[in-house]
Amino acid sequence: MAINDNVLIKIRDMKDSLTPVERMVADYVLNNLEEIPLLSVKELAKQSKTSDASVLRFCKTMGYGGYRSFIVSISASLGSMDEEQKDQYTDIRPGDSLSTIIANIAHNNSKSIEDTMSVIDREEVARAVDALVSCSRIALFGVGASGLVCQDAEQKFLRINKICRAYTDGHSQLTAAALLGPDDVAIFVSNSGSTSDVLEALDIAAKNGCKTIAVTKHSKSELADKCDIILNISTPELTFRSGAMGSRIAMLTVVDMLFAGVASAEYHHVKKYLTKTHNVLAGKHRK
Repeated sequence: MAINDNVLIKIRDMKDSLTPVERMVADYVLNNLEEIPLLSVKELAKQSKTSDASVLRFCKTMGYGGYRSFIVSISASLGSMDEEQKDQYTDIRPGDSLSTIIANIAHNNSKSIEDTMSVIDREEVARAVDALVSCSRIALFGVGASGLVCQDAEQKFLRINKICRAYTDGHSQLTAAALLGPDDVAIFVSNSGSTSDVLEALDIAAKNGCKTIAVTKHSKSELADKCDIILNISTPELTFRSGAMGSRIAMLTVVDMLFAGVASAEYHHVKKYLTKTHNVLAGKHRK
């Protein structure tokens, strides 16, 4: 169950991973929001140039048991639509003043976190925390900006004495995955869910019986399909100019959730590790 289930964000984030016919339904819904609650299944099928069965499959893909529950969720989301329109992401634009850039970046980062809270499944987070608490070691796999997220997670979990390692290049990912076993947890970080190096490592880890966790935007991606636990993020649909800023912030937020969840669950004995590492670093800063 998502913390604040917003079907409009879900459709936006999942659109690229839908089948071509489901995408036709999604496009029509997003472009004609006001009229959707008034349409029957047959009418939506006709307007989107699909079929009744395609509309119902689309609703199921979005996580709804039927068309009625989908429409109820659309109506609820429309209630805050005016505010939502004022609260859109802003891309990098030539000629913006520095004060405008500062405000836009702060807004985009806040929006990425807020939207991720709307789509992430709390039960999946709980399953991930339980797996991390009981595992022998943690391995993280990601490249580029996702690799930086893995390194952040490594730094955090090492502070509470968890055996943890981030692997950010193809060769080290393959060799690390080959050595994982049933007592280990592997976290695969990829916004697209289709990063080839990450998927290769996932196949090897899964064959070894390792528990696998995906952190990704696309819940219908190959990564999400193959992992045991899926932690969805939400990121803006901006141009190449913004790079991976939105996804990185969302992924770092998920890492913080996992770390805090594990530290809280094991607080009676990780407190001493947090204190030791804090004191060591504090002493370093005084020199």
